[in-house]
Amino acid sequence: MKPELLDTIELLVNLPERQQSIGSQGAIVECHDLNHFEVEFSNEDGETTALCVLTPQQFMVVWQAQTKQWLTATDKITAIFDNLPENKREEILDFARFLYQKA
Repeated sequence: MKPELLDTIELLVNLPERQQSIGSQGAIVECHDLNHFEVEFSNEDGETTALCVLTPQQFMVVWQAQTKQWLTATDKITAIFDNLPENKREEILDFARFLYQKA
């Protein structure tokens, strides 16, 4: 999924230099090119706590501004899966098979 302006994202990596951790959510406020997006993080009062340029490998889109919809769990898993190396994908496939057998 291509990130777009005003989408809400969730970090997949820690950004200790910006005091942001995995799971922190922010909004895309500028699209520099296909691989660089400026993201604003804010606190509960709406004050900006961090502003940084990220690559799509560092986050996943969780809400699309264009459709005004939250992404499904399947979409979120796919976003993470797409950024993993092949050996980690195999581990996830094995785990999914295990879960499927227990269903």
